[in-house]
This record gives sequence, structure tokens and C-alpha cells, in this order.
Amino acid sequence: MTGSTTVSADFLGHPKGVYICFFTEMWERFSFYGMKALLLLYLTKYHLFGDTGGLNLLGAYGGLVYCIPVIGGMLADRYLGLRKAVVFGGVLLVLGHLGMAFEGEAARKVGETVVRDTAALWVFYFSLSLIIMGVGFLKPNISVIVGKLYPDGDPRRDAGFSLFYAGINLGAMLASLVCGVLGETYGWKYGFGAAGIGMLAGLAMFIWGQKYLGGHGEARAPEKLREPVFAGLRREWAIYLGSVIGLAPVAALMWATGNDAFTLNIGLDLTLAQILMLAVLTVVLVWFTRFVLRECTSIERQQMIALMLLIFFALVFYTLYEQTYGSWVVFTDRILTKDFFPSMIVEGGLPLSYFVSATLLMPAAFVLCSEWQDRAPGSKAPTTMFLAASVVTMLLVIGIIVLQPQTAGSLTFISGVFILSLAPTLSLLWAWLDKRGLNPGTPTKTALGLLFGALSFVPLLLAARAAAETGTWASVWWLVLAYGVLQIGEICLYPVGLSAVTKLSVPRVVSLMMGTWFLATAFSELLAAKLGTLASIEDSGAVIEHTEAWVKAANTYGDYFWQLTVGGLVCAAIAFIAVPFLNRGMHGVK
Repeated sequence: MTGSTTVSADFLGHPKGVYICFFTEMWERFSFYGMKALLLLYLTKYHLFGDTGGLNLLGAYGGLVYCIPVIGGMLADRYLGLRKAVVFGGVLLVLGHLGMAFEGEAARKVGETVVRDTAALWVFYFSLSLIIMGVGFLKPNISVIVGKLYPDGDPRRDAGFSLFYAGINLGAMLASLVCGVLGETYGWKYGFGAAGIGMLAGLAMFIWGQKYLGGHGEARAPEKLREPVFAGLRREWAIYLGSVIGLAPVAALMWATGNDAFTLNIGLDLTLAQILMLAVLTVVLVWFTRFVLRECTSIERQQMIALMLLIFFALVFYTLYEQTYGSWVVFTDRILTKDFFPSMIVEGGLPLSYFVSATLLMPAAFVLCSEWQDRAPGSKAPTTMFLAASVVTMLLVIGIIVLQPQTAGSLTFISGVFILSLAPTLSLLWAWLDKRGLNPGTPTKTALGLLFGALSFVPLLLAARAAAETGTWASVWWLVLAYGVLQIGEICLYPVGLSAVTKLSVPRVVSLMMGTWFLATAFSELLAAKLGTLASIEDSGAVIEHTEAWVKAANTYGDYFWQLTVGGLVCAAIAFIAVPFLNRGMHGVK
């Protein structure tokens, strides 16, 4: 080969394909969390849905976005292959996020009636369906490619997944800062549009980086994709067509949720999305009961029951965790200050070019440095340049945090900061404890996760009480403390939970149990939104001013956070009590 076509395999100690997956997932999470940071505020402020309507839509969207990947993963594994699934999902995501940039006319209140732009809302519902379907094809498959890039037994594999996990959280952090600020400062279409452009960049990078994936993303049996399955239509195109047709019922479900259609009142109003999720969970529980009673040995039965209990505790934790994009966002918007160092804020905010530089510098540097290294394999200059670009990116991000006026949506970035900083620290702590025989097992870490999840609401409870007593804004630093406690909980629970699925499942149903984990996460989104309606303050079209109603709102949030704290602590206590029983049921699995 000539120097211009030689592909250098590694970059900074890892296969270059890992960085392709890193940036693709970073951009996917950028688009996903950028939209999610804005969604509830957009619905309540622009389309005047009110808290309950906005939360119901947020929950339905979040629930489906974790359900569909179960199907997308199966289709990729059996037919499409990882590469085609990721590209198809990326195309749907780009279209969906760009569709979200169409605002239409702002809603207005005429008397007691809220008048909304119906056409714009249908574009909105269809755009949500595109995003849901796109995540379904991309999300479960990009991580599988990472694992395939390392030979069996390669000691770098765990570090590679840690790098990939960092990409997820970097994307989430950048999304909140960039899309959250642009959406509320310059206009909603700029925030949603930035999310779409980010996903387009990720898709382009994935296609460009195919040469570094070593063919690992190809279909297992390409001939199956060429088989005619219906009216001469090949299987590959039948999958694409079926997915596009499937957008209609998903969009209709979003419409039904937004308009309270087919709502069931059984003492508790249940939306159509919530009813369907309950039906799916019922089917899963019936299957699980039958499977463990009829098809498992005694030890397998106990391990599967232990796993299902761990999944249940994870469901409870993520019901608490997902308040961050629901009740935490509207609480921050209405009750808290937004800026960390007000005296350092740039009047009028930072220019758009600053945000563009912060998001594009590092991925652009990787493309240039990777090509440079391919042409000069022995040179250290490409990696040095990339590391320098990474440092500059971090400095630009710090600049946005300190100098740019923040919004309720942009402050969700705090989560990513704590994950990126605390995850390595806790990993070192677990390793240190393990050498001394003190490393807590999976059940204990799960219980700790629930405990920290419950305690994360205490700072917000104190902030709400302070705001109600003084009649003034509470400090944003209460929110920082709440996120810090919450993220310790997630880092305790999430990694060991996923690991437990692979270790405790009967081998022939590992995929189904992983699907059950994601279904539990999906249900937690719906449940979190449903709980959030307990603190609903604004009716459709209403606005909370800084008056007696504002003080009442602060008290309402305080009561709600107290209820979640108590409920979370009760669940954490149950989890701690269950630790010895779970340890016995796991039969030595760590």
C-alpha cells in the first residue's frame, strides 16, 4: 500500500474504531440529551401544555426510547448487521431532530382556551417518532461494535468501554450546555437544530470511519438480506419499510398522550402509553414466572429471582433519577438562581462561534490527526495535537459554564460533570477495597445506589423550604449538591446492574433479560413522569409569577421532594435488608 492509503490500527493505545464509536455515540447522546433538556420547558413554555401534559409526553417519549432498542438490537443481530442498523438509525435521528426545529406559532391563551398550532404539533409528534425509532436502531448496536474491536482476552477491553462510556457522558454534558442555552436564549429551533446538526456530524463520522471498524459491523448472513419476503421486496428493504410504517403508530401514541386521548381513569389517570407499558410488563412477568418454575434448576431459579429483584431496585432508582429531566428542571426554572459566578457572566452571552468551537474542535481534530497518522505512522505529532485539542475543548466548556448565563435546561450538564469526575474515582476505590477483601457485592452497591438516590432530594428540599421562607430565589449550588449525591448513587448501581444481567441470567435467555433491564428503565421513565405530576403547578397556559403563588409553588416542591426522600429511603432500607438473601440466591456470583 502507499502511504496515503495505509491505515494505522491504534491511536493512543486503542483501536481507532473505538474512537469512531466514541464520537458517534457522543453525537447521538448530544442530540438525544440536547432535545431532552429542552423538551419539558418547550412544551410548557412554548406550546403551553401545563406541567401534567408536558410530563406525560416526556414520560411516553422516554419510555418508548428505551423499549424500541430491544427490537432494533434483535433486527441488527439477526439480519441487518451493526453497520447498517447504525446508519439507518442515524438517518432517522437526523430527520427527527431537524423536524423538531420547526416550531410553528407559539400557543396563546384566549379566555380559558389554549390555542395551539395543530400542524406544528403533528410535525412535533412525527419528529418524536423518528427519534424514538432512530435510537432503537443505533443505541443498542454501536456498543456491540466496541466489544468486537478487541481480540478475546485483550486487557484493553475494559478501558475501551470506559472510554466509550466517557463519550456518552461528554455528549450529554455538551448537549445540555449547547442546546439548553441556544434553545432558551436564541430560540427553541436553534437548540433543536443544534441537536440535529450534531447527529448529522456523528453519522458522517461513522460513515467516514468504516475503514477503522475492520468489517465488524457487517451482517452475519448478507444473503438473507437479499431474500425476497413480500411482493418481491428484499428482506433488508422490508425492514426499512416496516420501520418507516411503524412511525405512524408511534406518532399517534405521542398525539394520544399529548391530547389525553384513550386515558383510563381507575382512581389514577393512565395514558395510553402507560397502559401499554403495564401490559408489556405483565407479559414479561408472566413469562418470567413460567420460565423459572418450569425450565430452571434450583440454583438457576434462585439466581434469576435475585436478578429480577436487582432489576426492580434499578427501576426504583431510575424513577428517582429521571426526575432530573422532569421535576428538577421545572423546579430549577422557577425557584433557583441559574449562574454559578454572577459577577463573571458575559453580558449578552458568548457568541455562537464559541459554542460551535466547543462542540466541533475535538471530533474535527480526531479526523485530521487520524488521517495524519495514517500517512506518518511513526509520528507522535498527531496524538499530541489531538490531546491539545481535547484540552482546549475542556477549557472552552469551562468557559461556557462560568461565562455564559445558564438556563434550567442547560444546568442538566452538571450530571455529566459528576459522572466524568466521579466514575474513575469510585473505580479506584472499588479496586482498593477489593485488594483488601472489603469490596461490597452487587446487592450492597445496589442498596447504596438507592440510598444516595433518595438522599439527593434533601438539598432540593432544603432549597425549596428556604425559597418559601425568604420569598427569594434559592441558590443553584443546592442543585449542584443534589446532582453530586445522585451521581454517586448511579455509579454504584448502574455498572454492577448491567454486569449482573450477564452473570446471573440463564445463558439461553441473556438477551431477553437484558431486554427486561431496558424495559424496566423504560417503565421508570413513565413512572417518574407520573410521579412528577404530583407536583404539577401550572395549568395549560398559566404562568407562575414571583408572588404568593410562587411561595406556594416552592412549598409544593418541598413537600414533593420530602415524599420522594422518604419513599426512596424506605426502598433503600428494603434493599439493605434483602442483601443477605440476594447474596445467598446469587450462589457465589460476584
